[in-house]
This record gives sequence, structure tokens and C-alpha cells, in this order.
Amino acid sequence: MIVKNEAATLSKCLSSVRKVVDEMVIVDTGSIDRTPYIAKQFGAKVHHFQWCNDFSAARNAALKYVTGDWILVLDADEVLTSGIVPQLKEAIARDEYLLINLVRQEVGAEQSPYSLVSRLFRNHPDIRFERPYHALIDDSVSLMLMKDPNWQVGYLPGVAILHTGYQKNAIAQNNKYAKAAAAMEAFLATHPDDPYVCSKLGALYVETGKISQGMELLKRGVATSDENYDILYELHYHLGIAHSRLRDFPQAISHYQAAIKLPIYPMLKLGAYNNLGNLLKAAGDLNGAKNAYATTLKIDPTFVVGHYNMGMIFKAMGLLTDAIASYQAAINLNPYYAEAYQNLGVVLLKAGNHQDSLTVFKKAIALHERYNPEEAKRLRQGLQEMGLV
Repeated sequence: MIVKNEAATLSKCLSSVRKVVDEMVIVDTGSIDRTPYIAKQFGAKVHHFQWCNDFSAARNAALKYVTGDWILVLDADEVLTSGIVPQLKEAIARDEYLLINLVRQEVGAEQSPYSLVSRLFRNHPDIRFERPYHALIDDSVSLMLMKDPNWQVGYLPGVAILHTGYQKNAIAQNNKYAKAAAAMEAFLATHPDDPYVCSKLGALYVETGKISQGMELLKRGVATSDENYDILYELHYHLGIAHSRLRDFPQAISHYQAAIKLPIYPMLKLGAYNNLGNLLKAAGDLNGAKNAYATTLKIDPTFVVGHYNMGMIFKAMGLLTDAIASYQAAINLNPYYAEAYQNLGVVLLKAGNHQDSLTVFKKAIALHERYNPEEAKRLRQGLQEMGLV
């Protein structure tokens, strides 16, 4: 790990791996809080590195201290899931693997909750991180595979890493957007056709409102990505978002459909299927939207937003019993889902179940009071106008 001022999250991270790994190597890049102390309390070997605005340089410095045969890389805002450990141990016991990709879940993400990350690999002198931001070993691994095709890259099915760092409050606290943009723009200046940085920087531009700049980079990435399907998926996915922001919905649908057709791990496609469903629903194609949402749930039955969206489709179709079941499934998975309670209340009311409807509306209002007071006020007024309260 490389760390800086991670006292709030480090204990949880190290607790998740303490009984799994043989050593913990942590490189601190300038903490002024209790981060180094907490790391040592867990038995980690703590080293120090002068930060130079280059994540790869810091991660490569950490590699120098590793003594084990395999390396697992985590960030302080991540944890290793206990359920993946047997698969992980079985995989690293096989001789053919050079790198094993892991599925990471973005906790709290509504649109694209899963990604594949290259975080488990052999301790080999030719493997090193590159790129100043979004540091990756993939480039060095690709060179090794070209030299020795007997090596293989694998992946573990199932979620291996839980990540909380992309939640909006975490991004705001750490000024992540500004840091990312500065580092990637410097890299782009010397690597103008690199599809990975085109994808990541293009997506960041779209997210921060620089849509035309973002689309130019994303299109450049599509033109140069060859058969790198994982990156090509990301490029089409973010082009779908960009066109949606511009209200060019046919083009957005086209890009999501292109993303879905790519031969990549199905869990990674949830965002494209979900966004495609939203656009088809808005266009009045309820059956098309239903099929898209149903596919998300076939891929991941625990996809909360998928259940909620199915509820919205069933409600629009007048299938009240199915809508109730879908909203209840979303609530069972996320008991704090105010919108699911609210829409469940609407459907119960339509079904003539006034008492249960009122109970559910009260729960929705209570949750909105905590997270969205304006919506709580609007909902309460609506119920008063209908004479329900």
C-alpha cells in the first residue's frame, strides 16, 4: 500500500488482510496524522517516500520492500472480502498465472458498481507500475506476455475488493478530481493517443461539465483502442453518458448497445444495461427497458437499483403486484432507500391498501428528512392535499 493521512480508514483495511497475507508493506508519502502508528500497530513494515506527484513512482518504491512471491495491492479506502480468500489462495498456487485480475465493487455507486482491477500479481522484477495517475502494471505485464506466451492472466469471479473512495463526499474531501486531472493531463501531453488515459480523462471531463473536451478524448480512445475490450467498454459507456448529457439520446443508446456487445466479464456491464434501460424507458419503450433491467438482475441479483427500476417499469405497465415485489426487494437490500419506500407507497395506494401505504410513506418522509429535507416537505404536503395525513 501507499498511504497519506489515512487514519480514518486504515484499520478497517488492514483488518481485512491481517490473517490472509504473510507481510504488510506500507509506504507513507507524508502523513501528518496517526497513519504510520496505526500501520505499525497491525504489524506492518512502514517505509517513507518523498511525494513527487506520481503514484507509479510511489508504488514502485513500495515494490522494492516486498519479500513474498505474490503481491496484493490495496488502497486504504478498500477492504478485501473474506469470501474471496479461498479462490485467491488456490489461484496463486498455480504456476501459469502472472497476473490475476480482481473484481472491485464501488460501494454506494448506483450506475456502474463493478470494475476489474489488476491488483494481484507475481513479485517479478519486470513488473512495475506506470502512469502518474491510475497507476497500472498492465503495460509491463503485456510486454512480458509478448516475450513469454506461456504466462497467463486470469481473474477471480466474485467480488474481491470493496471500495468506498468514489463516493461523492470522499471525492470532495480529497479534491480527487483536481488531482486526477492535473496528473492525467501531464501524461496525455506525451501520450496523446493512449486509449486508457483518453478514457479516464475523457470521463472526468464529462463528469465535471467539460463535455465537448471529454467527447473528443473518448472518441480518440475508441479509434486507438484496437481489441482492448475492457477499455473500449469504458469508452463507449462514457460516450453514452456524454450524449445523454447533451440530450442526444439515439447516440447515447447506440454507445450503450456497443458497450454491451463487447466480450467482457458480464458484471462489468451493469452500468451500460442500467443506463440503456433508463433511456428506453424515457423513450416509451417499456418492454425494451424491462429487458435491460431484467438483464442487470440476472447478472447480479443484489443490484439494488435494478430492482427499483423494475418496480418503476411494472408501475408504468400497471402491474402493481410485480411493482410492489420489486420495490420490496430493493428495500430488503437497502433499508435506507427513501425513493423505493416512496414509490412503494404510491403503488400500495393505487392498489387500495391505504393503511400500508401510509406506513410506507411515513418511512419515506423520515428518510428524506435525513438526506433530502426538501423532498420530505414536498411529500408531506402531497399527502396532506390527498387527505391521507
